[in-house]
Amino acid sequence: MNASRARAAGDELRGAGLRVTAARVALLEAVRAGDHLDAEAIAAAVRDRLGHISLQAVYEALHALTAAGLVRRIEPAGGPARYEGRTGDNHHHVVCRSCGSVADSDCAVGEAPCLTASDDHGFAIDEAEVIYWGTCPACSTTTVTPLLREDSDA
Repeated sequence: MNASRARAAGDELRGAGLRVTAARVALLEAVRAGDHLDAEAIAAAVRDRLGHISLQAVYEALHALTAAGLVRRIEPAGGPARYEGRTGDNHHHVVCRSCGSVADSDCAVGEAPCLTASDDHGFAIDEAEVIYWGTCPACSTTTVTPLLREDSDA
């Protein structure tokens, strides 16, 4: 791990009021170096750097980093929670229905929250979470056999 990046991660942890540990620094770096990783992939990356770390410890650290605003958790339906280091800009995501890959998508129009609720029920809305679903380029080029509808004659 790059020493200056590790120092910067340590400074961010301290600034967020969190205790600086080798595991938290490695975890924060793994999230930022990864691409919308789930907890299992983050744990594997941390283990590559530090050796053993329990999955429970990874979840606890991810919870602390998310609560501190250093990491963002997204939860695409039908899959595990994913984590990313891009925080505070109210961007959205596009998810492949076939392979589950996730990519960032900047706000389509205007400033955060990027959408206007038809009825805000008195809430002061400051963020909109949007997930666009589709098929990624890699999956689009593979032949997919469509599922038969139950009401078809086949």
